[in-house]
Amino acid sequence: MIGIIDYDAGNIKSVEKALAYIGEETIVSRDPEVLLKADKAILPGVGSFGQAMENLHRYNLVPVIKDMVKNNTPFLGICLGLQLLFESSEETPGVEGIGILKGKILRIPPAEGLKIPHMGWNSLHLQNNGRLFQGIPEDTYVYFVHSYYLHAEEPEIVKAVTDYSTTIHASVEKGNVFACQFHPEKSSRYGLKILENFAKLEKEGIDQSVEIDKVNNFAQILESKINDLAEQLREIDLQEQDYRRERETLTAIQADLCE
Repeated sequence: MIGIIDYDAGNIKSVEKALAYIGEETIVSRDPEVLLKADKAILPGVGSFGQAMENLHRYNLVPVIKDMVKNNTPFLGICLGLQLLFESSEETPGVEGIGILKGKILRIPPAEGLKIPHMGWNSLHLQNNGRLFQGIPEDTYVYFVHSYYLHAEEPEIVKAVTDYSTTIHASVEKGNVFACQFHPEKSSRYGLKILENFAKLEKEGIDQSVEIDKVNNFAQILESKINDLAEQLREIDLQEQDYRRERETLTAIQADLCE
């Protein structure tokens, strides 16, 4: 069962119909108990960042989303749903996002010949072996509608990019969290394939991925501590060299005085 989060700001019907088309059972709800029992969850979204966050808080869904992610439930944000997973957006300064992922949501810069919002079909450039994109060809066209875009802080979580005035991080994946700036439910057969890949994710595989992320994070912390220790040892060595030079100087001065 895939839970579709209802917070009065989502393209719920099109997501629900697409999942039904590929044979997936869904439930549309804002009830925390129902959502927390779902095998997977989708946060769709259209509209403004600030209004969407207001709605999520009104229905007390932010802690529910965080609990689902903490419980390793496979979680997919779509369009505005991707942006809400990050810390903030230029669209609504001062409004905090859910903050599960790190990065900036920026306004698409103007460019000659390009209209904003970015609306229509654009190609994806795949990278970092995203699990949503298994069986998806390079340069597949998908459907976008947005005026703000993601620049993720962690390059390794970016699984697809597109170009429109700037490089747009079009899809990210970290542990059990997945997100697409484009609309897979409106992106023809390859969009349906992306939803199918999400629906087929097993929690066991997600758990393994989370453990790998933990190991990688620990390795980064350990490397940082080793580098800090090496720097401290270099400083101690320099201090010892200064001390030896000072002692040699004092010895030479004492020898001169004795003469």
